[in-house]
Amino acid sequence: MKITEMKPEDRTGISFEIFPPKHDSYLSDIDETLKILCALKPDYISVTFGAGGSLNRNKTVEIAKKILHDYHVEPLVHLTCLNYDREEIDQFADELKKNGILNVLALRGDHREGMPEKNDFRHASDLIAYLKQKNDFCIAGACYPEGHPESPDRVADILNLKKKVDAGADFLISQLFFDNRMFTGFTENCRIAGITVPVTPGIIPVINKSQIERMVTMCGATLPGRFRRIIDRYAEKKDALFDAGMNYAIGQMIDLLAGGVTDLHIYTMNNARVAARMADGIRNLM
Repeated sequence: MKITEMKPEDRTGISFEIFPPKHDSYLSDIDETLKILCALKPDYISVTFGAGGSLNRNKTVEIAKKILHDYHVEPLVHLTCLNYDREEIDQFADELKKNGILNVLALRGDHREGMPEKNDFRHASDLIAYLKQKNDFCIAGACYPEGHPESPDRVADILNLKKKVDAGADFLISQLFFDNRMFTGFTENCRIAGITVPVTPGIIPVINKSQIERMVTMCGATLPGRFRRIIDRYAEKKDALFDAGMNYAIGQMIDLLAGGVTDLHIYTMNNARVAARMADGIRNLM
C-alpha cells in the first residue's frame, strides 16, 4: 500500500528510520529493534540506502521485505541517484515493485571521494520526476529546516525544495533539528513558497557527545543553548547523557504535537534501547 492511500483511522502519525547493518552477520540483530518499533504500529519504517556498489547486493530491499512481509508495516525505501544511471534505477524500481514495495524516499546522495558519479541524475528532483514518469510510487522528499549545507541561502534552498514538490514529491521528511522554532519557521516559509504537501519533522535522540558533533557537522543543525548545556554537563556520564538526550527528544515531540504537528519521524540509529525508550515516550503522547 502507498503511504498516501492509508485511511486516516488507520494512521498513528508515527514513523521510524533504520539502516542496513554494514555486515551481513548483523542482519538478524535488526529484528530486536523492529519488534519494538512495529509493536507501535507505525505508519511506515524508512530504510536507508547504501550508496555505491551493485544494486543487487544492496541490503535495503532485503530489510524492507522483512518489514513488509514479516511485520506487516509499510517500508519507505531510501533511493539515492548520484552514483546510478537510468538503467540501474529502473532495475531497483522493478525489484521494489516485484516485492510489493510502493514507497520511496528519493534522494540525491552525498558526494563521496573515490565513488564515481554518473550524469543521469544530478538532483533529487531529477530522480523524483523520473520515478513518477515510469512508476506508480508514493514518493517522499527530504528537507532541511535550517537549509541544506550546500545551499547558498535559505531562499535558494526553499526554491530547490519547491522543484522536488513540483516534480512529484507527495510529502516531505525533515532532517534532524534541535530547536523547534527552526522547524516552525521553515514550514511557514514552505507555505509562503506554495509548498502545500505535508512536512513531517524528523527527531533524533542524542545519546553521546561524538554522535551530536558528527550530526551537526553533516547537516549543519544548530544547538540551542539549553541543549548545549545538557551535552556539556553530562558528556562524560554515559547513562546520564542517555537519559537527558532521550528526555530532550521527547520534550521536542511534546512541543511539536502541542503546536499542531500530526506526524513524527524518529531516527532510531538501530539502537534497540533507544527504540524502546522512544516507544514508551510516544505511546503516552499520541
